[in-house]
Amino acid sequence: MENKSSHANTIIKNHIIWSMGAGFIPVPIADFFAVTAIQLDMIRQLSNLYDVDFKETSGKAIITSLSGASVARMGARAIKFIPGVGSILGGVTLAVLSGASTYALGEVFKVHFDSGGTFLDFDVSRIKRMYDEKFEKGKEVAKEIRKEQEEQEKKVKTAESDPLNRIKELAELKEAGHLTEDEFNNLKAKILSGL
Repeated sequence: MENKSSHANTIIKNHIIWSMGAGFIPVPIADFFAVTAIQLDMIRQLSNLYDVDFKETSGKAIITSLSGASVARMGARAIKFIPGVGSILGGVTLAVLSGASTYALGEVFKVHFDSGGTFLDFDVSRIKRMYDEKFEKGKEVAKEIRKEQEEQEKKVKTAESDPLNRIKELAELKEAGHLTEDEFNNLKAKILSGL
């Protein structure tokens, strides 16, 4: 059971990341459809994990019932219509809200399937309160994931811009036979000339 729960958490986290990426789509309606498709895929994968018959129509209805009417998501989507700043500001806000919604849906389905539930006994009105609580927690989870991604990007940029790291990478390519001695020396000279 622990392994199944851990795998479910991985499925949910991956889909949170993808949902957050879809939140940056500059076209206001396209982002909604992309996030919904990602969430539906997450539910499909969780269904497979818990050996529950996946019902696409039921999945779409549950997604719409739990997350579709969120005023905050619609407000962030409306921000995207502001020329220039709108797509950037709206994208950041919607990315976090999309991630939070995906987290909440994933957690709700994980708990429901873990307790032996199926699509046939999914009671949206009973689960709505749990979804709302998980949505609030999901905002923090999404912000933390976003922060981790920004830190990783920073590390990659730092490593890429560090001349010693770049020369080490070239040396490894030369040792592996991917670069000749002349190619290595030419590339190394270019890196050193940029200092």
